Amino acid sequence: MREGVVRSLCAAVAAALIAMLAACTTAPTAPIGPRATTPRPAPAPQRDAPGQAVDEVPAPVPLTERPRPELLGGEVPREFQRGTASWYGPRFNGRRTASGERFDMREFTAAHRTLPFGTLVRVHSLVNGRDVDVRITDRGPYAGNRIIDLSRAAAEELGMLGMGFKEVVLLVPESTPEVDVAPPPARKPARKPRRVSPASRR
Repeated sequence: MREGVVRSLCAAVAAALIAMLAACTTAPTAPIGPRATTPRPAPAPQRDAPGQAVDEVPAPVPLTERPRPELLGGEVPREFQRGTASWYGPRFNGRRTASGERFDMREFTAAHRTLPFGTLVRVHSLVNGRDVDVRITDRGPYAGNRIIDLSRAAAEELGMLGMGFKEVVLLVPESTPEVDVAPPPARKPARKPRRVSPASRR
């Protein structure tokens, strides 16, 4: 009886395998070959703006349209003087200046020997390249070879508070009247001690 059952199972398995093989041989297969690709549209030709070429070199800027140097009082500045600048502050704060104004060390003012009161001056540092614009309200300086005395605010803008003195160039508007650059004050000769004769000691 067992042999009959085994034979039946083997026959069923064999029949199933035959049916599967028959299905594989009869199913249509896709042809082997290169895949069909959809053609991409060609890129549109690049069009330039009307009246402009692809490698066109820009025309040079006319001289009249080039930026002018920074103006001083609405005018082109010119060099006036070179020398040493100093500054003054708390000791003179609140005092009357030679122009009659009260000195305020927080404002951008300066003292000069000959420039008219109210003249705008651009002080350019030859040490660090900084600039500061000041207004002349006082007279001086009268010590050493200094050419201008700046307020504390102007000196701080030039970065000279710790130095005390700095080599500068003074620039003024073109319309500033020509004035003499006063030379530094001459040093007074030292007084020689008076010699006392022996006769005067008696």
